[in-house]
Amino acid sequence: MQAMPGPARLDHLVVAARTLEEGAAWLEGRLGVGLHPGGEHPAFGTHNRLLSLGESYLEVIAVNPGAPAPPRPRWFGLDTPQMRERLAHGPALIHWVAAVPGLPDHPDVLALSRGENRWRLTVPASGELPGGGVEPSLIVWDTPAPPTRLPDSGVRLLTLRLGTPDPGPLRATLDALNFVGEVEVYEAPQPELSAQLQTPHGLVTL
Repeated sequence: MQAMPGPARLDHLVVAARTLEEGAAWLEGRLGVGLHPGGEHPAFGTHNRLLSLGESYLEVIAVNPGAPAPPRPRWFGLDTPQMRERLAHGPALIHWVAAVPGLPDHPDVLALSRGENRWRLTVPASGELPGGGVEPSLIVWDTPAPPTRLPDSGVRLLTLRLGTPDPGPLRATLDALNFVGEVEVYEAPQPELSAQLQTPHGLVTL
């Protein structure tokens, strides 16, 4: 599935945790700044908190214990045994999302909402992370994106690093999207990603 022509850019980073409170405390402790309220995602039984990165943002997401289980697998692999085992060791940066000019009609393109926010996002029917997390999900905002309303935290993304056993297809995907941004793709034994952030208190790597 191809996005419509035009440059893509980083929309947001996804940090997952067993609980929203655990994820927020971990991230606030690492970055030295407070997160802001997000909301609930009725389609997937999750909730989040947000942090501005200037033109993009960072999302902490977790299963919402007060919401009913969704009729399909939750996004970002949150229902998989592998992700549950991973998050048992603590919150983690697991994925990233690229904003694109448009998306075709496709079963994996879902119209979603959170409060007054409306967007379309690619979500595999399996709920698994594309490329183990290093291949971006694609998003089109139908309402203003969160950075336009979030207070400026003073945190900025410097570099997003994406490791994969076969870098060629990932580089080809980013080229096809005409992706614009500081992303480094490299060879690694298994999919992995990290983000270097400039904070008011110094450099931090997630």
